[in-house]
Amino acid sequence: MGNGTIENVTSGETGGETGEARYPWPKGAATGVGSMPGTDPGEAAAIVFGELPEFPHLFELPARGAGADVIGRTAALLVDLAVEIVPSGYRVTAKPGRDHRRAVDLLRWDVDAFSEAADEGSPSVVKTQLAGPWTLAAGVELARGHRVLTDHGALRDFTESLIEGVAAHVSELAERTGARVVVQLDEPTLPDVLAGSLPTPSGYGTVAAVPEPQARELLGTVVDAARAATGCPVVVHCCARRPPVGLLRAAGADAVSLDATLLDDAPGELLDEIGEAYDAEVMFLLGLVPGRAPDRRPELKQLARPAFDLVDRLGFARSTLAERVLPTPTCGLAGATGEWLRTALSLTRDLGKAFIDPPEGW
Repeated sequence: MGNGTIENVTSGETGGETGEARYPWPKGAATGVGSMPGTDPGEAAAIVFGELPEFPHLFELPARGAGADVIGRTAALLVDLAVEIVPSGYRVTAKPGRDHRRAVDLLRWDVDAFSEAADEGSPSVVKTQLAGPWTLAAGVELARGHRVLTDHGALRDFTESLIEGVAAHVSELAERTGARVVVQLDEPTLPDVLAGSLPTPSGYGTVAAVPEPQARELLGTVVDAARAATGCPVVVHCCARRPPVGLLRAAGADAVSLDATLLDDAPGELLDEIGEAYDAEVMFLLGLVPGRAPDRRPELKQLARPAFDLVDRLGFARSTLAERVLPTPTCGLAGATGEWLRTALSLTRDLGKAFIDPPEGW
């Protein structure tokens, strides 16, 4: 498992129907974005497999502290590169020390718990989330305090190391779960990278904007490598208010994950990019369920409204949601209560089913 080709994914059966199927998850499935509250991997695994059995994701538990967030977790996969914790965040270090070993251990414990749950759940496909190359390079400093993305040689080294680490990670997940593995690359910092709005070490200036062609090329290199390593489509997630959907699609993303509740006042340019990707049958993982508990439990139709509004504005039939949209929470659930966590994931799963067979009156 996990070492097939993309052709294995693009032909066969999905959702119980025969025919061409570009995606390995079942029709009507739902999944999580990544982070969850709490510190117990075993409990997190049980919740994920209990609420999202058709497309479980390898959870992240950032409440455990340094090394458990998306940057530390991804740094734990790097080959021949190590990081340490300094007051300003993560910094490259000459050799693995306590901070790096802790990140490696945390990831290992998560994979162990996830694999044990998979033995009982027998999933056909699972998802793992990692920082994309630009978010990683923006979130780690060089020895002098400058971000990795400001040094072309360091950026190249980090990208090559990330590619090698991802390949080893997904190979292990596939072997231990017996499932296909989908990689989600998290790029929340990419809009700031493109806009040149990241602060310099002094705090008095900003890092120069990265030209869009360069950003697209580097991201595309990692997307292609992840697809080659898994034989599965690659998701790119960006929960920013104005995600660069056109760039993500041009970089080769097979699926784009974004917060659909932020699109009410989206400019025409962004809607055009989303519409072009949707028309090209790029899958959208739409964030629809809030990450924190609202005052009242929302109705399913209310949660689905941003998805309906989006396809209406784009001029597509609502029936296409069943084929081209996978519901998720709006972003990570690290700030949720334990009670809302289960409720949010349950509602997300119910949305997936409702897109296939909408209740009367929808």
